[in-house]
Amino acid sequence: MHLAYPAVLAALLFCIGLYGVLARRNAILVLMSVELMLNAVNLNLVAFDVWLRDTLHSGQALTLFTIAIAAAEIGIGLAIVLAVYRNRGTSDIDRLRDTAETDDAETLPDSPDTDGTEPTPGRADEKTGKTKKAEATT
Repeated sequence: MHLAYPAVLAALLFCIGLYGVLARRNAILVLMSVELMLNAVNLNLVAFDVWLRDTLHSGQALTLFTIAIAAAEIGIGLAIVLAVYRNRGTSDIDRLRDTAETDDAETLPDSPDTDGTEPTPGRADEKTGKTKKAEATT
């Protein structure tokens, strides 16, 4: 068996998985892309194990460990995605920002400070910001 065939196939699978991780916005599709990348690595491990004719079959043994870890990872990842979907109503990665972040809606228009100095553009009132963050977490 030529080593080039499984190596090229693994490289293509890894590139497709990498594209899926970078381009997708749905958390489940990102997890599927990570699994595709792990399967490409497993294919390389088995191909190099066969090509080197290892008597201990250490590449195949490492592949079994990788499959077990990937199964645990996907189980925990899906549990987290389902919990986030129940709380937020979406699994879109762009919308899952930390509640401590502020956006332009929380800033107040320019107004003079209480000490009479010049206004600071985009400065949010601390009390209003804390109230909005408290409302967002409930």
